[in-house]
Amino acid sequence: MPDRRSRSVDVPRDVDLRLPRAPGVIRRFWARHPLFADILIALVTLTLSVGPATGGLPPGQGGSATALPSGVVLVAAVTASAALLLRRRFPVAVAAVATAASAGMMLAPSPGSAPLLMVALYAVPVYRGTRVAWICWAGAGAVLIALASAGVLLGGASPADLSNIVITSLGSSLIGVLVGINVGNRKRYVEAIIDRSRQLLVERDQQAQLAAAAERARIAREMHDIVSHSLTVVVALAEGATATDDPERARRATAQISDTARDALREMRAMLGVLRDGAPDAPLAAVDDDPVAAPVAAARRAGFPVTVQLAGAYPESAAVRRALARIVQESLTNAMRHAPHTTGIDVVIATTASETTVTVSNDGVTGAPNAGGHGIQGLRERADHVGGTLEAGPAERGRWRVHARLPQEPQPPSTPEDE
Repeated sequence: MPDRRSRSVDVPRDVDLRLPRAPGVIRRFWARHPLFADILIALVTLTLSVGPATGGLPPGQGGSATALPSGVVLVAAVTASAALLLRRRFPVAVAAVATAASAGMMLAPSPGSAPLLMVALYAVPVYRGTRVAWICWAGAGAVLIALASAGVLLGGASPADLSNIVITSLGSSLIGVLVGINVGNRKRYVEAIIDRSRQLLVERDQQAQLAAAAERARIAREMHDIVSHSLTVVVALAEGATATDDPERARRATAQISDTARDALREMRAMLGVLRDGAPDAPLAAVDDDPVAAPVAAARRAGFPVTVQLAGAYPESAAVRRALARIVQESLTNAMRHAPHTTGIDVVIATTASETTVTVSNDGVTGAPNAGGHGIQGLRERADHVGGTLEAGPAERGRWRVHARLPQEPQPPSTPEDE
């Protein structure tokens, strides 16, 4: 059985989801102008990096053997500052460029540090994730520590100066990572809430559409059962009244037509009243204590020989009795429509402690019952609605048979996932 929780839901991004405005004028301004914010951050970072990149040595002192020219360090600082404009799309690559620029500043004639690494590593947890941010921070720390050690061992640089630069760079970048983790987690949390809200809106619309479709099907079944059965009886009575030469028999048939039409009109009015004023799940038609008496009597009035065999009592559940009544009614309607010369229609109802079975069979079938209609489909839907089953098809000796099994109490309808 497939797991319903594993299904992916395609949520459109243009769902009409009304979100509150971001608090604060400044925050809303930054949210509307991200490029302007990135340019401003890059300019501020470049301004703070120019000094360490171009600073010369004090008079009378010489640089270390591994010192890079100031121009090379300046180019690295400018490149890293410009790369900050791409930190939203390529945060890891920008962090690598910032690490290289920070390493170059350590090898400048006058070693120093800049906020390049802090700003670059701040963007990694925000736009990529916490795990990637810690990997980048550890990698940057390893590079700076390795270069500082090499500078002390090979170039005779001041261990105190390089240690202070490494500690300052790693400390400031650690602050950037921690702040970025906080901002990134909050950003992803808000995005998850918004995405879930979109899913709920889509599910709400889907549930409304399913409920509307189910209600239309329910109304269609009731309309079909009432109109189809009543018109079939009316047609049979009218044909009988037309075919007879006995005025008295024609008069009785006409009276029965009037009674049948009046009963159908009463049922239609009752159903429309429930639709207008009743609850959404209210039954559209009342059910009698003897649910098959009315359709059997109508078929007999139309001149069809109907026999009923009842073993046990009718189900106590009103929903099951209603399904039983509609199954018998539609089966009789199909028999009258497709077997006008039948010699007998047998209705057998048997009730046990667990279920009620009903079988309607007849001979004289001249065509495929329910051809192009929805009668048998509606019967199956009625049986399935209370948790039962229904089979309909040809039987032995040219008879047509409808057989349904209904539980004593309504059960949830079967679904494809349950099979």
